[in-house]
Amino acid sequence: MVEHAALWLPTKRSRLVVGPAPSVAPGPGEIVIRARAVAVNPFDRYIQTMGDVITAYLTYPAVLGTDVAGEVIAVGAGVTRFAPGDRVVGQAAGLEKSRNKAAEGAFQERVVLLAHMSAHIPDFLTYEEAAVLPLGLSTAACGLFQKDFLALAAPQINPIPTGETVLVWGGSTSVGSNAIQLARASGYEVITTCSPHNFDYVRALGANAAFDYSSPNVKRAIIEVMRGRKMAGAIAIGKGSASACMDILAQGTGRRFVAQATPPTSFDNVPAGKGRWRKLVLAVARMLMGNLALFLRSYHQGTATKMIWAGSLISNDVGPMIYETFLPEALARGAYKAMPPAQSAGHGLTHIPEALEQQRRGVSARKLVVTL
Repeated sequence: MVEHAALWLPTKRSRLVVGPAPSVAPGPGEIVIRARAVAVNPFDRYIQTMGDVITAYLTYPAVLGTDVAGEVIAVGAGVTRFAPGDRVVGQAAGLEKSRNKAAEGAFQERVVLLAHMSAHIPDFLTYEEAAVLPLGLSTAACGLFQKDFLALAAPQINPIPTGETVLVWGGSTSVGSNAIQLARASGYEVITTCSPHNFDYVRALGANAAFDYSSPNVKRAIIEVMRGRKMAGAIAIGKGSASACMDILAQGTGRRFVAQATPPTSFDNVPAGKGRWRKLVLAVARMLMGNLALFLRSYHQGTATKMIWAGSLISNDVGPMIYETFLPEALARGAYKAMPPAQSAGHGLTHIPEALEQQRRGVSARKLVVTL
């Protein structure tokens, strides 16, 4: 059996180690790619430190990673969009409960991808640039398009204006960068928040107005700009974003729904080893209290909010709508940008743990990418 190198999480809360993995043939509706670039996400860190809590179903040893780009080396039965040699980007689904397969984790040299969660990369886009897309794109798409979230009109190359506005709190983040573009491609105007030094960045992505999220008057300023506008809802990214969005939507007209991309508290400081349970219990307690506060706010304001699970589009029509219908042509025409910009974090699987730690320390309007 042919083997390749993979970055393994041998057991829950263990260290990531490089080791051999068996190369798997693609099944129906699947492709296998030779990975050339992978991007890191907070979710990868959370699986390592508290996967027994948030992904209790996960089979070990596991291969983490969601964002990957590379060239096709094999296609499964029924796959007609791809052929060996094609350059593609895709969302690796190995950490999803419905998949739960090490062969489908991104952090390895050969990755099995679902064909309907993959898209061609145009020649002018590098693997590193393309690898920033999948999880941020999918999270934004879930919040904007799924029927139990904002249920916006489908994105198009030449969108028809709807006359409605979407609020994107955290526009310079990975999810926000994609949410702005997707909402604009669906015909909606966008109001967003970010740091002032990223105002030009979010406007270049299509935001109609940008506000400093740290300003004590930011909610009041956005409410004033919203007067006379019909809101289609909001997508909230970052600590405290959901409550802020709810307060704003409660003062306007239109849909009072907040798609929540970030939990009420951060788990970044929960270690895998010593001191884990104390910090984990405190973090979980803060999350429960935060969720209760959002529920009470929702009840009193007549607003609604729901947490996004970025892998849910794998099993509904939003996945193919984005990765098959919209993204390939949008990228090829330059109508959609692979954002935020890629920031190199080294070459080789051994650099991924370093990239995860660098990300934990903080990266602004960039996404860390490791080449393979």
